[in-house]
Amino acid sequence: MRRSPFVVGIVTAIVAAVMFGVSAPVIAWASRSTGVLATACLLYAGAALIGIVARSRRAFTLTRADAPRLAAIAACGAVIAPALLVLGLHRTGALTASLLLNLEAVFTVVLATVVRHELVARRVWVAVVAMAAGGAALALDAAARGTGGLIGAFAVVGATLAWALDNNLTQPLSHRKPFDVVAVKAGLGATLTAALAFVLGEAWPDLASTLVLLACGATAYGLSLALYILAQRRIGAARTGSVFALAPFIGALVAWLAGERTLGIWAFASIPLFGFGVYLHLSEQHKHAHHHAAEDHDHLHRHDDEHHDHTHDPPFTGEHAHPHHHDAADHEHPHIHDDAHHAHSH
Repeated sequence: MRRSPFVVGIVTAIVAAVMFGVSAPVIAWASRSTGVLATACLLYAGAALIGIVARSRRAFTLTRADAPRLAAIAACGAVIAPALLVLGLHRTGALTASLLLNLEAVFTVVLATVVRHELVARRVWVAVVAMAAGGAALALDAAARGTGGLIGAFAVVGATLAWALDNNLTQPLSHRKPFDVVAVKAGLGATLTAALAFVLGEAWPDLASTLVLLACGATAYGLSLALYILAQRRIGAARTGSVFALAPFIGALVAWLAGERTLGIWAFASIPLFGFGVYLHLSEQHKHAHHHAAEDHDHLHRHDDEHHDHTHDPPFTGEHAHPHHHDAADHEHPHIHDDAHHAHSH
C-alpha cells in the first residue's frame, strides 16, 4: 500500500514538534544556575551522542562539499539559537518563550519562499501574517512586565530567526541520512559552545541538571532534528516549519501545568492568532497534474511513494539510496515544489 508523502511528512513533523516542545520548560528549570553557552553545549552534546550511536557502522552520506553548509548550520542552529533561547527563557519565562517559538515557522516560510523560491499557497501567507501578529502581541505582553521581559522576548525571537536559517540551510541536505547531519551539526555545536563557555568562565550545572540537559538534547535536538529532516524530505522546508509550529503550544501547556502563570491579556490574545495560523498551515496542500521527464539520479528514497516503483532482487523495503532511472510520466497527486522530483514551474 502506498503512503501519501504528505501524511508521512506531517506525522513525522508532529512527532518532532512534540519532542522539541516539551523541552523548553524543562531546559528553563535545569539551566536556572547555568551559563547560556554551557547549557547549549550540554544540549548538543546529548544530540551528538544520539547521532553517533544511531549512525554507527553505516555508510557516511555527507561529502566534503557539504562542509561549508554544515559549519553554517552548526553556527546558526547549535550555537546562536540555543544560547539566545536559554537567555530568553531566563528573562521572560518558559510559557511566554514557548509561545514566541511560533515565530520560527514565520521566519522559515519567509526565507523558504523569498530566498529559496519554495512555492507556498496564499493561505500560508495569511497564516504567516496571523502568527506574526501573535508574536507582536507577545512582545507587547513582555514589554508590560518591564525591560527584562522585553529583552528576553527579543532573545527568543533572535533564536527563532537563527533556527529558521538553520532549517533552510538544512533543506538541501534532507536527502542525506539524517543522523549523519545530526552527528556533525551537534558535534560542531557542542565543541564550539564548550570552548566559548570555558573561555568566558560560565557556570556549569550539577550532575542531576547535567543529565537532564543531556537527555533533552538527545531527544529534542537529536531525535527531533532527525525526524525534522525526514519531514523536510517529504513536505519541504516551509511546510515542515509550519507543522513544527505545534511545538510552542506543547511547551506552553507543559509550563502552564507546571504552575507558571505569567500570561497577560496580550499573551492570551496571541493564542488564537497562533492557533489560526497553525490550522491554515496544516490544512494546505498543493496538487495538480504535472509532467516528469525521464531522468537518472541517486538519492535516498522509498518504494511506497508516488515515484519509485522499480524492483530489487532480492526485494528491499525501507529507505535506501542507489542510482536509479525514472521513465517519463504524467500524473496528479499532492506534492511539494522543493523536492527531488517536483522542480517544475507554475
